[in-house]
Amino acid sequence: MGRYAEAGSRRLLGSSPGASGRTAAGLTRRSVMLGATGLVGGLATQVLGGTSQALAAGRRRRVRCTPGALWRAAWKRGLVFGSSAATWQLEDAEYAALHASEGAMLFTEDDLLWYRLKPTPESDLDFSFGDQIVGFAEANDQLVVGAHLVWDEGFGEGWTEEDLWGLSEQEARDLLFGTATALVQHYRGRVAAWIAANEVTSPEGVDGFRTDVSWYETIGPSYVSEIFHLAHEHDPDAVLVLNEFGFETVNEFGDRPEHRRRATLQVIDTLLDEGVPVHALGVQAHLLADRFAQRFNTHTYRRFLADVAARGLHILVTELDVLDDGLSADPTVRDQAVADVYRRYLDVALDEPAVKAVLTFGLSDRYTWLQEDFPREDGAPRRPLPYDDQLKPKPAYDALLTSLKNAVPRSPLWQLRRSTRTARGG
Repeated sequence: MGRYAEAGSRRLLGSSPGASGRTAAGLTRRSVMLGATGLVGGLATQVLGGTSQALAAGRRRRVRCTPGALWRAAWKRGLVFGSSAATWQLEDAEYAALHASEGAMLFTEDDLLWYRLKPTPESDLDFSFGDQIVGFAEANDQLVVGAHLVWDEGFGEGWTEEDLWGLSEQEARDLLFGTATALVQHYRGRVAAWIAANEVTSPEGVDGFRTDVSWYETIGPSYVSEIFHLAHEHDPDAVLVLNEFGFETVNEFGDRPEHRRRATLQVIDTLLDEGVPVHALGVQAHLLADRFAQRFNTHTYRRFLADVAARGLHILVTELDVLDDGLSADPTVRDQAVADVYRRYLDVALDEPAVKAVLTFGLSDRYTWLQEDFPREDGAPRRPLPYDDQLKPKPAYDALLTSLKNAVPRSPLWQLRRSTRTARGG
């Protein structure tokens, strides 16, 4: 999933970037990926003992919230609001209830990745985790975004480089397309949108396509178009998404967003010219707090979103969070600065009517990939999300809610079963 700097976080075969943090039993996401037991049985009824520890004490402004306010505010403007989640997080019944209450859409963070689906080359496909996360969403009238049909990460420790890079073209085709076909067929009609291709573009690539991917090496660039055709054939009503990061600001390595935008538009144009059923661009929107107001060029970003919309594509904000480097360790000061990043970004993004969904990458600091993958040098816990690790709303919640309320109205991409019903928690 999203990365703040490609050069700093490329992990071909290791754990995929997703929520970290700790479960109520003290498990990290990485320990789960390395074999810790996931859910066995009903999600909403199983609870691990204890809760995560509180953040360091400090006086913080109390933020009031009404259950379900986020998705309701979004829906009034034709938007769907939701968040990513994984089965191991939803073992925490308190967090499961929050997710069910606030999110009208669930992005499958871990449970359709290969470390769950096919943990070794010899493994049969295991849909048990996927069935649980999709079942949770359905029980709570949440739409599902299935992630991902093709990605070069998320395999876990059961795969070696040779297992992927050493394949012949036919072996690679059988492995990738056979797995993707089985996955799409298994959830046909139950997934509102598939992330068909995740992180396949690059300014340093060929014609905008990344080349440092095993599937590109073994199959060739057509693997991207073929995965979209495959998904459309087996789940024709699903929205198919090209998901990418790095569109917003210059990162700490000096990578410029306009280069990523140009490469992505080039890939989109190629796919559309070939008649590939690409329906939406997923904008990961992992935002860098450090000097965001100075680095975020609102004019060029608006133009980029308009350029995507002009090609007939919908836009989904898929993995929104804020990396709080460069901000004070003081939680009160930091929370206000993170909220300002949310506000500045969403006030621009939601002016584009082609944006149909806003998904945060997790709802609470209790479960954020940034704490494990990108810990702060000063040791202060990361605070990138609308709720703190005690599931209390922060200023980022206010900023998010206000931006959703103020968004320009638009025609919705989906219909919600829950629009007149109350979501059921854990």
